Amino acid sequence: MPHVSTEDEGVVRVITYANAPLGTMTAAGSAEMFDAVAAAGEDPSVRVIVITGGIPGIFIRHYDVDELSDAADAIGRGAPRPPSPPGPRPPGFHALTDLIAAVEKPVIAAINGLCMGGGFELSLACDLRIAGNAVAAIGLPETRIGIFPGGGGTQRLPRIIGEARALEMILRGLTLTGPRAYEVGIVHEVVDDPLARALEVGAELSSRGAEGLSLAKRLTRAALDRPLAEGLADERKSFAAVMRTASAREGLQAGRPPAEIQRL
Repeated sequence: MPHVSTEDEGVVRVITYANAPLGTMTAAGSAEMFDAVAAAGEDPSVRVIVITGGIPGIFIRHYDVDELSDAADAIGRGAPRPPSPPGPRPPGFHALTDLIAAVEKPVIAAINGLCMGGGFELSLACDLRIAGNAVAAIGLPETRIGIFPGGGGTQRLPRIIGEARALEMILRGLTLTGPRAYEVGIVHEVVDDPLARALEVGAELSSRGAEGLSLAKRLTRAALDRPLAEGLADERKSFAAVMRTASAREGLQAGRPPAEIQRL
């Protein structure tokens, strides 16, 4: 049974993950999600991607513990990796999160339930995170079972909330409610209906020039990974490129920004 379904709300592609009954991420689910995100990224009619959970009270609970346990047993036995079947190897979880971070369109996580471990790491790869007021647990509990976050958590979380707070969460295996995650700075908004709000934000973003959003995402994501001078040079080159696009010319001629200023 498929783990992933998609639906278009105008120019916003909603990708829903549902692995009943527990809502855990698996290797098969990672591959399905990768294909769905890649397809949305390549579809010119899609301007924004929203990822959410399809089981009530669950975004993505965590990565499947049985799969992790099997991998640990195989490593402990020193078992050789089984031969791969013919054809390309299905993309795994790491490829999925890297794709979400790199796809040239805004990606919003509508966190509508439990969001721990691999599920939380997937949300960290998204550009924006909107959580529900009723969400009971968001975080990285891996150290409680003798491992640590291996799907990007140790690298992406410090970039979002700082090293000190990230160390506290990761070393202690803490999880937070939706409102507390907002207070800490993990999520950008906390609302009653995160999917509905994500669609509103998606519609707002889709009114912007696609080229400008794409370049803004790429430049901002790269900002902390290279010297300032290199980033500034790339920004200036990219700004010159976006100024040549039709959407930029139309926006400037229309006298944007609009009279109604949006504030945080």
